[in-house]
Amino acid sequence: MNPRANLGSDIVANGRPYRRPERPAVVICVDGSEPGYIEKAIEAGLAPNLDRLMRTGTSTTAVSVIPSFTNPNNVSIITGRPPAVHGIAGNFFYDREAREEVMMNEVRFMRADTILAAFQAVGCRVAMVTAKDKLLTLLGRGLDFAKGTAIAFSSEKADQATKERNGIADVLSFIGLPLPSVYSAGLSEFVLAAGVKLLKRFRPDLMYLSTTDYVQHKAVPGSKAANDFYAMLDHYVGELDASGATLLITADHGMNDKHLPSGEPDVIYLQKLVDGWLGPGKARVILPITDPYVKHHGALGSFATIYLAASGDRAALIDRLSRLEGIDLVLSAEAACARFELPPDRIGDVVVISGRRKVLGTAPERHDLSGLTEPLRSHGGLTEQVVPLIANRKLEVPQGRTLRNFDVFDVALNLVP
Repeated sequence: MNPRANLGSDIVANGRPYRRPERPAVVICVDGSEPGYIEKAIEAGLAPNLDRLMRTGTSTTAVSVIPSFTNPNNVSIITGRPPAVHGIAGNFFYDREAREEVMMNEVRFMRADTILAAFQAVGCRVAMVTAKDKLLTLLGRGLDFAKGTAIAFSSEKADQATKERNGIADVLSFIGLPLPSVYSAGLSEFVLAAGVKLLKRFRPDLMYLSTTDYVQHKAVPGSKAANDFYAMLDHYVGELDASGATLLITADHGMNDKHLPSGEPDVIYLQKLVDGWLGPGKARVILPITDPYVKHHGALGSFATIYLAASGDRAALIDRLSRLEGIDLVLSAEAACARFELPPDRIGDVVVISGRRKVLGTAPERHDLSGLTEPLRSHGGLTEQVVPLIANRKLEVPQGRTLRNFDVFDVALNLVP
């Protein structure tokens, strides 16, 4: 029986209509992939499939959401909506009511359903594989594994997947690869290898594959480590393209060097600064890049938000922060939410964004930088917003439309002829 036989022409997810797929549609989010990585790999002759797709299909760029971090952008992609709608404004926030700092990796923090769940609800087969387990609950929201039409698991905990929780068991045997280290390129390769196997064996109508930026945090475009990673990516892109699926490739954010000539991270320690200006306890700096996996970035990124005590002079603080060298933008919460489509209750009173070469920290003693074995590369700001958007077919993009990375399912289902 054709699972699409009784579907209507449009499936609506979070207010956006999507055409039912006439062939399998696969979306890959290559974490931390600025366009230069692919360009350098092609120049080195290591990415012939990507080169072919970019010449015969479509090669353009899209704009990520701010903060240009993993969680907000992956959730935007899987919902097709900005953080103001889905509620995930970072990996971490300060819960004013509970008076505690909280990880935003639980499904209770999401305020929108996923595109995959909407498609499954009308009879489609859907699959999702993510590198890190921190994203699994968010990206898999609303999937019903009891129906046998959904599969979702992470590379990190593939050995723990069950039919009840993930729609699949014995994943390691199914993929034919050992469980990879969370701090390795192998974590991403497992995602891509899983995508190839699922496409052949499970035959999803819609599939989302999300890698990790471990390599991109450590290796510049054109370096051996980076080129090796993109040669690996290219191999699986070739297999997915050969299947006849509609294939879209984008990224959650870009990546930039954020270090001094000495190789030390170039950091503005905001908590130390505001404590000196206002006194201890008058302001709390939150770094939304913070998550359990900090070895490759030390919880240093280019976006921060500051919560002020009731007596704090916000205008004066904004003015003072704006004068700092290396700061791109300082906004009130209201202005930041309006400009970047952020949820007001998940943002502090002030938003701070640093420039291309700077990162933001709290205080030196709060950051463990022992895992930074190479000069720091990181993200989070305006300068990491431009990401690739590659399709294995020609796109029909309306004139004047600026593509966002979270438009990628719209592109795959509505703009590909």
